[in-house]
Amino acid sequence: MGRKDYYHEENAPKPNSIVPAASAIVLNNDEKILLHKRRDNALWSLPGGGMELGESIKETIIREVKEETGLDINVVKCIGIYTDPGHIIAYDDGEVRRQFSICFECRITGGELSVSEESHQVGFFTIEEIEQLEMHPAQRVRINDYLQQQERAFIR
Repeated sequence: MGRKDYYHEENAPKPNSIVPAASAIVLNNDEKILLHKRRDNALWSLPGGGMELGESIKETIIREVKEETGLDINVVKCIGIYTDPGHIIAYDDGEVRRQFSICFECRITGGELSVSEESHQVGFFTIEEIEQLEMHPAQRVRINDYLQQQERAFIR
């Protein structure tokens, strides 16, 4: 399924759903950040996705990271809650979703790094490398918030 992200664009369609979602800043031992290149929009992204019925948000991010990257993780802390009404995601199936995402800092506990059905590539990157990648602005907000190392979560 394809998708188009709108970010504070006047031509964005009106949302018809809001889905709780999670994303993760996953760090390796070298403090590099895990990213995957998405198949649905060809952009680099933090791993993450929508919550399913019957699971907690913690279970959501653990499942999503495993599905998208092959890695097992431990959630360390909440980086922020992102509910920007100007971030709209339109899917090929007609769903037009308003963003509602919680981003977590996570550490690897196991698994094997692998590409999934949702990704073209998966890898770890330095901040300098990330600055050169094609990425949606909302992903950069989360990474920049992580880099500030605040004790309290951002609410945006």
